[in-house]
Parts: sequence; C-alpha cells; structure tokens
Amino acid sequence: MRINKYLAECGLASRRASEQIITAGRVKLNGKIVTDLATDVSEDDFVTVDGKRAQPIHKHIYLMLNKPKGYITSTNDEKGRKTVMDLLDKKFANKRIFPIGRLDYDTEGLLLLTTDGDLCNRISHPRNDISKTYVAKIENEVSEEELNKLRGGVILDGVKTKRCRITVLEFDGKLTRLEVVISEGRNRQVRRMFESINREVVFLKRVGVGELKLGGLGRGECRELKPNEIDYLKKV
Repeated sequence: MRINKYLAECGLASRRASEQIITAGRVKLNGKIVTDLATDVSEDDFVTVDGKRAQPIHKHIYLMLNKPKGYITSTNDEKGRKTVMDLLDKKFANKRIFPIGRLDYDTEGLLLLTTDGDLCNRISHPRNDISKTYVAKIENEVSEEELNKLRGGVILDGVKTKRCRITVLEFDGKLTRLEVVISEGRNRQVRRMFESINREVVFLKRVGVGELKLGGLGRGECRELKPNEIDYLKKV
C-alpha cells in the first residue's frame, strides 16, 4: 500500500497529515529517508517515524468525548495548555489516538477520537458533507431576518458558506437559544457566521455529528463507540 495509507493504518495520523510527515523527511523505509508520496510499503518492510517503528494497528479505537471548554483539541500543546488527551482514561495512554476534526478552546461538546487514520480522513473530507449540530446562545433576541441571512450563506474568507438549518429553541428575555446544523467544518465557523451579522455567540456546544448524538454523556466524560455507531461512520 502507499506509504501515507500505511502510516494512517499505524494510527499516526490521517492520510493527509501523514503526507506532511513524509515530505518533512521524518519517515525511513528500511533505514533510508523517504519523501516520495508514491512509495509503496509491504508487510515485510521496516518503517520508522522519528526513529520509532511504525506498525499497523489491527484493532482500532473509536471514542466519543464530551469536551469541556478550556481544552485544546490536539494531542499536545507547545504552550503547555490542557488538551483533550488529558481527559481520556488511563487505559488509552500510549495509544496513538487523535481527534477527528476540532472544537475550539471555548466550545464544548461532542468530539470523536480514533486510531483509524482512514476513517478520520473520510469524515474530515469536505466532500462528505457530514452534518454537525450545535446549540448556541446569543445575547438578546435574534430576528428571522438575521437568521435567514445565515441560513442562505454568508461570506467567510471570500467563500460563501453552504446553506444551513437554524431553529430558535427558546428566548428567555435575555438570551436566544438556537439549534444550528451545518455541513462544513471551517475554523470557528458558527461563531464567525454570527459575527458576520454583528452577533456574538456566548455559549456553543456541539451535540451531534451526523447520526451520532452526545446524549447524556457528562461534561469531560468519554465512552467507546458502539458497533452500530462505528458501522455508521464507516459508511459515511
């Protein structure tokens, strides 16, 4: 198989991220540095990344985490901040687990993690249009005119966002609580969408990815995905 797929099977990263590892000269094949992405690898080959042997994982791990705010969606942080890896059970220590996509520092909710690089690549790829469902809170009442602007798409970084679904759940006289369903994964997308109409999101929580729902999973808690949930993700 191609070397980027091999590294993904080893749980090092998605195929796309593995390509960056390869081109950076961090991979050796049978003792020689490899930077050509077209290189093929067989089971008999000896592959190392940063001097450590890379071997395929035969049983992948699939997790759902209810990320609290105040954690970085990363496997490590050069500034020493807390990462989502700090929330995982000790039995997952030293496993090559990484997040699928990301939630920003101040956003909480459903985050998937896995050792399966191929699955990560499929779910993260823009062509799949897997939906993400959020609950957002905005100060004061938000008009239908404002919401319709967002539903139809707004310009972010020179590109119009795809149509989305926004439903008003409640207005308590101070805050409007909304359900927002998008099919893209741009950086801080929901927050920036509301910023485009001069509204600030004061609370944001992801409660669903496709058909997977956060349910009653407590803040900071993690669980392994059920077989039917894994099957669903593999068919996305």
